[in-house]
Amino acid sequence: MSKYNQIYTDLLASITTERLQRGTRLPSETELMDAYQASRGTVRRAIEQLQERGFAQKIHGKGTFVLSPNPIEFQLGGIVSFHETHADLGDDVRTEVVEFTQLPLDGPLLQHIEAEPGTLITRIKRVRRIGGKRVILDINHFVADLIPGLDRSIAEQSIYAFIEQTLQLQISYAQRTIEALPRGKDDQTHLDLEGQSHVIVVSNQTFLQDGRQFEYTESRHTLDKFYFSDIARR
Repeated sequence: MSKYNQIYTDLLASITTERLQRGTRLPSETELMDAYQASRGTVRRAIEQLQERGFAQKIHGKGTFVLSPNPIEFQLGGIVSFHETHADLGDDVRTEVVEFTQLPLDGPLLQHIEAEPGTLITRIKRVRRIGGKRVILDINHFVADLIPGLDRSIAEQSIYAFIEQTLQLQISYAQRTIEALPRGKDDQTHLDLEGQSHVIVVSNQTFLQDGRQFEYTESRHTLDKFYFSDIARR
């Protein structure tokens, strides 16, 4: 095993077994260099990997601190619902519908939904609790004519299952962006931010097989609980 992998694996084991608990400062680069007889570059690479996977966060001038022993992976490839992604968490997951309204397509939404102004839109805000913490705020906008029959009870379960199994519509592809944004009023109201100044926002414009856009969604994630992954090929 390379020095980089050894340092990363040892630190990861300490975090996932909670020998190093959330909020604990990791050993400094100098301490790790001495302990493993490794270069600064090797140590930094191991720590950066922990940061990229959501296990640690570097705070300028203070050090690197443990974020979470079990970050939840968000895969970039594919179109999956929240329930499909986190089915293995079972009873540890809760969904709360905090808003269910209909409104005409207007204002900033016109930039995100390919439909005529005034088209009726169903807006749903859902808070996702994992392990008791409010870690995701999903703000969904569905074109009402394309996705009829939505109600709160469906929104509390899986909307994609309703679309595919009940409405018999085929979801085809999505255009996706991911960015870190300053927390907003909704984030402060509905998420357990614990002092975090930003959230990760995954925005999806999602289309049916026939090319019609039926959805625009913003999934707003707390920083400490998620990491994002993909498989890249040359």
